[in-house]
Amino acid sequence: MIAEIWGSFRAMPVWVQIWVAVILVPANLASLWFLTQPRGAWIAGMAIGAMALNGVLMLVERGFSKAMALPHVLIWTPLVALMAGMISARPEISPTFVTYLQMLLAINTFSLVLDYRDAWLWWRGQRQVAGRG
Repeated sequence: MIAEIWGSFRAMPVWVQIWVAVILVPANLASLWFLTQPRGAWIAGMAIGAMALNGVLMLVERGFSKAMALPHVLIWTPLVALMAGMISARPEISPTFVTYLQMLLAINTFSLVLDYRDAWLWWRGQRQVAGRG
């Protein structure tokens, strides 16, 4: 099963592999460093929660599909709104956390642009798993 998932990941375009492995996953996992900040646990729970649900989807589908956009759309849309509100209101949070929130907001907003498209395509019937004809 792991080999199938890895093969599916490697079948995606190189830029997507880099985006996911080097930027998207590490940026969202970094939320764990800010658990003690105001709403830090919420940020981490939402950031990592969507990825955890994708882990379940990967196991069920034995690879990567457009269905993986759904947890992002459902969980990261409110996450992006929460972060935008925190950045503009700046409740008693450290400058480092503000910088992190700005970075994560940009990354997850870009991801959501791709995810909304993929979710729509999934809804319209594109359910194939990457790497499988």
